[in-house]
Amino acid sequence: MEVAPGAFLLKACLSLEQQRVIVESCRALIDGDVPGYVPVVRGGGKMHVRMLCLGRHWNGQTYRYEQTRTDFDRLEVPPLPPAFGDLARDIAASVNMRLDADLCILNLYDHEGRMGLHQDKDESTPSLAAGVPVVSVSLGDTARFLFGGLRRRDPVEALLIESGDAFVFGGPARLRYHGVSRIVPATAPSELGLTGRFNLTFRQY
Repeated sequence: MEVAPGAFLLKACLSLEQQRVIVESCRALIDGDVPGYVPVVRGGGKMHVRMLCLGRHWNGQTYRYEQTRTDFDRLEVPPLPPAFGDLARDIAASVNMRLDADLCILNLYDHEGRMGLHQDKDESTPSLAAGVPVVSVSLGDTARFLFGGLRRRDPVEALLIESGDAFVFGGPARLRYHGVSRIVPATAPSELGLTGRFNLTFRQY
């Protein structure tokens, strides 16, 4: 479904078995040797998600990407698993876009998790200028996803994004504001054994 020019909501994009495999990978990564953490952004505010960056680390103090987590524990960022990159490429291709992802931000939302309206604008100037898409994959509990315009004050559309859905935005939609206002508890498929929501956003720096 095309939500706006360059923005697509792909319902039931992943089979239940695909979701199960990815959830197990996400669990292993976020509790691994370089674990997920709750970032503190400029101004001292804590984010309402547990985050792990793969391929490149997003620094919540500088809003820049780096190879080590200098805003937290100075550990080297884990690599992006090839299977994740392949998944992002295939989803982008399904809507006639190209993405050679070199980073993924993996967020774990609990029942109080949320994400304020923001733009994904910290990638390189050539990537942004080319409108290279962001591919977002949702697993677990349903999220109320907000999708706005190119200005913060533009009208916002609310979409319910369920486990196995994907959202792609690139081209003219690449810098649209978006966020998550709430998580709907106990809506994850029981087969996943997951409380909360994993969200993977793939980007090309």
